[in-house]
Amino acid sequence: MGVVDDDRVLAELAEPTPRSHVGVLPRLVDAVLARAGLGWADLDGLAVSIGPGSFTGLRIGLGFAKGVAYAGKLPIAAVPTLEALAAGVDAAPGTTIWAVLDARMREVYAASFTRTTDGLARRTSDEALAPDAMAARLDASCVLVGDAVDAYPVLGTAGPRVLRLDTHPPRGGVVARLGAARLRRGEAADVGSLEPAYVRASQAELAQQRPSR
Repeated sequence: MGVVDDDRVLAELAEPTPRSHVGVLPRLVDAVLARAGLGWADLDGLAVSIGPGSFTGLRIGLGFAKGVAYAGKLPIAAVPTLEALAAGVDAAPGTTIWAVLDARMREVYAASFTRTTDGLARRTSDEALAPDAMAARLDASCVLVGDAVDAYPVLGTAGPRVLRLDTHPPRGGVVARLGAARLRRGEAADVGSLEPAYVRASQAELAQQRPSR
């Protein structure tokens, strides 16, 4: 979780949370605002990471952010999780960065970006891919960031530079900075219709789609 003033990160806080973390979020917001010397009334807008990721975690996080946006009449920016992960990578302009997360069920969530002199340029949409299909897209010139290589070592066989989450975790300050840029460009999301970007159906939905025997 982070607070920014334009592109300047004022405060950032990360804390491991239990699976059901709805009760933790208000305390974390209070803590990061206190670090920045601000209060809830000082907020001009919100940014929220919309996925892909944990179905439950995305619903809880987005529900909380939408509630704050409604209560405070604040604009909200939707920031793709994979884009935020890639944006935290320090790489030379022209470098291809793949953000790849373990999606379980023998799949990975993946998206590709090119580092530019002033940010990122998206190369692919967010996808759910089989590990072998993902590995075929990688080579030694690219950077791979995320936890998927730990679950699927085949992703590292082509020799990409691998950045794991223990050294390059998702950062609230990056989400806040990307969200602030979106709001400055007039790209606020509609609070009422904003939904998580799941990329694929949940296990429950897949089970409902299977024909009965």
